[in-house]
Amino acid sequence: MTAPAESRGPVDGGEAVAVVGIVVVSHSRVLADAAVGLAREMVHDGGPRIEVAAGLDDTTFGTDAAAIMTAIEAADEGAGVVVLMDLGSAVLSAELAVEMLDPDRAERVLLCAAPLVEGLVAAVVTAAGGADRAGVAAEASRALAAKTAQLGGPAPVPGDAGPVAGGPVLRLVVTDPHGLHARPASRLVGAVRGLDADVRARNATTGSDWADVTSLSRLAGLGVLAGQEIEVVASGPDATTALDRVGAAATASGLTGPAAAASAQAAPQTALAQAAPPTAPTAPAVAG
Repeated sequence: MTAPAESRGPVDGGEAVAVVGIVVVSHSRVLADAAVGLAREMVHDGGPRIEVAAGLDDTTFGTDAAAIMTAIEAADEGAGVVVLMDLGSAVLSAELAVEMLDPDRAERVLLCAAPLVEGLVAAVVTAAGGADRAGVAAEASRALAAKTAQLGGPAPVPGDAGPVAGGPVLRLVVTDPHGLHARPASRLVGAVRGLDADVRARNATTGSDWADVTSLSRLAGLGVLAGQEIEVVASGPDATTALDRVGAAATASGLTGPAAAASAQAAPQTALAQAAPPTAPTAPAVAG
């Protein structure tokens, strides 16, 4: 089993709040450890406790219900556990492990049908933000939305109702050649963590639906490519702070770079302004 050196969630009154733990069940220890390593790259300031129950040993494929039960017990720090699994018998072993748990603990466990790698990345980022078990599992289950849409399938993740009205707006030109992919998107999610603000974003170039910035899958579903513009709006007591942090995270992650910075210097008055009430999408003016 493996766990981060520090498991930390949003701060409430100066105290770290317990977050949902994650258990990874796989037939392959190598696969599980690699997936966990990738997921941890998305969380930069602590994150949920992650336990692995994979393989019968370091080299033998298989799953063990007793090992999964022990992993669940270790991952539960009070907020419960979400379990992600790979292939069929891993699901059966996880179900048996839950049956073996103390009933009170078993009630705090959710077995999630999300794809292992994409789902784990989404689950870790969402748990780090303080979501409950249902929220973590739901976000993990939406993790394939961006890939499905990009490859021509239906987009199963609907956009949010619309932007908040009357709040500040931030416009960012994406210079990362890979567009808004998982790593910078996770930085944007982390930037608004713990703030009293409703923060939404859209692909202003394509006029996409609005997405909640606390949702990794919804941000990835915007399909923002290099050279396109992201519009971010916020409301609430921490609205301005939220946009400041989003802008800083975009720069730190490499999502925006010299081209965007030069544009912002050319027209700084439009980078952070009051948002007008929602209107039909129009061709955006590049602001920064």
